[in-house]
Amino acid sequence: MMAEYLLFATERYALPILAPLAEALHASGQSVSTWFVDGAAGATLPGVPGVDLKQALALRPRAVFSAANWVPPFIAGAKVQVFHGFNVQKRDSARGHFRVRGLFDLYCTQGPATTTPFRDLAAREGHFAVAETGWPKLDPLFRDDGGLSAALRAPAQGRPVILFGSTFTERLSAAPHLYDPIAADIARGDRYWLLTLHPKCPPALFDRYRALAGANAAFIEPEQVMAAQRAADVLVSDTSSIVSEFVVQHKPVVTFRNRVPQPHMIDFDDAAQLPAMLDRALAPEPALMAEIRRYADAIHPYRDGRSSERVIAATDAFLAGELGRLKRKPFGAWTRGLQIRRDLGYWGPARR
Repeated sequence: MMAEYLLFATERYALPILAPLAEALHASGQSVSTWFVDGAAGATLPGVPGVDLKQALALRPRAVFSAANWVPPFIAGAKVQVFHGFNVQKRDSARGHFRVRGLFDLYCTQGPATTTPFRDLAAREGHFAVAETGWPKLDPLFRDDGGLSAALRAPAQGRPVILFGSTFTERLSAAPHLYDPIAADIARGDRYWLLTLHPKCPPALFDRYRALAGANAAFIEPEQVMAAQRAADVLVSDTSSIVSEFVVQHKPVVTFRNRVPQPHMIDFDDAAQLPAMLDRALAPEPALMAEIRRYADAIHPYRDGRSSERVIAATDAFLAGELGRLKRKPFGAWTRGLQIRRDLGYWGPARR
């Protein structure tokens, strides 16, 4: 029997996370809608109707899949966290990836590196369940993308393809520091660049990088990032979640002043060293490739492009009671629920 599901997001970068999930729900004969607010307001997914708050309440979905740190608790359905990124240690654990806000019923984790800590938290807190599923966003990396990545790579005409992606966090962003060496490399034309920035980066920075597009470079919009990752040979970044996404493909990453540099990264702190770092990444030594594979298997061992299907199956198992009974949500969840009601302007009854 057809069931209703709701996809929730607060930023545009959530779209490529939720799009594979929508496709999998449609393929299984389910009905799916999106409710996008804040930075994601006005965005759409192909073939998926968008709803507003009133319509989301009326849907009474079986589950709400959130690619944000929060989810409105007054909407019906199981609240499922599918995450908006990997744990890249931008903050300490209590404030970062492993912060539990009491709003979710089920956490669908990406791989062993995050599953174990969340299962430990679930055992201690008791008010949410955990299932390791892989991350829907990465499904397109491992299945036919209809030629999207090939189209992005075609203008390179056989040259190495370098993807640049930067975080918006000002103290961690490589974008202001690497603009000049990237521009110089693009001007030389030995390599072809795909350029993208986090949607929250300053507009002036977007203007500078967009202006680099031409015969040796293209600017990539958020909706194209997964195809760009497939197309590229090497990633240049900083302390951004895209580093982990890219490494899962067993490809080298060059990081500029990463907050927690690790053996699978080629990290550097002098912008003038960029050309040398790229040369190293394009001819990686066996020890580096071994570290890349080790890290990739820890954070996301799934390479079948079916994480979305596992998220849906885990949600079904949770709703069937197969993942155990949950304790009552903590008091903090109630206060956060009030804040969410205030922010969204809704004080009516909760739907169950």
